[in-house]
Amino acid sequence: MKSKSNTSQYLSWAASIALLIGVGYQYNKLNDTKSTINSIELEKTNLEKSVVNLESKNKQTATALNVVRDTKNTVVTLAGQAVAPTSSAKIYWNKETATVYVDASGLPEPPAGKVYQIWSLKLSPTLTPTSIGLLEDFKGNNEKLFAVSGTTGAEAFGITLEPAGGSKSPTMEQLYTLGKV
Repeated sequence: MKSKSNTSQYLSWAASIALLIGVGYQYNKLNDTKSTINSIELEKTNLEKSVVNLESKNKQTATALNVVRDTKNTVVTLAGQAVAPTSSAKIYWNKETATVYVDASGLPEPPAGKVYQIWSLKLSPTLTPTSIGLLEDFKGNNEKLFAVSGTTGAEAFGITLEPAGGSKSPTMEQLYTLGKV
């Protein structure tokens, strides 16, 4: 009888080790690929959020441009008053549709617990203020262009600083801006 050579046994062991190394290599590549996929998915999610934010900003900018460019709007410039002489604002008032937009970019940020309130004023026969809205989320509105309630027959507009939630009548000591139509 011939004794079997150990060569085939060594070859089978070498093949097993090579297979084990190959499987380990493929496992590492699979983990790397999964990690890459996760990071790409996270990046995709962030990009989608950015696109949504940009679309929202684009819509706000388009609205602002439409308001400013509308030839039917009467532009009322509001000048700063004693409490804030450097303050300013603009009212874009469409008398046909009674819509009012306020450009509050010339107003300082209101302190915590306070909000700007917009007043439509009738001057004759007596001064009659009517609240047409609050400039809420002042910090979050980058364009500082606010749509407020409509008004008809206004002879002037004013902006006061009021406690959060607004007031029934304007606090004249906190009159920031005022302008006649």
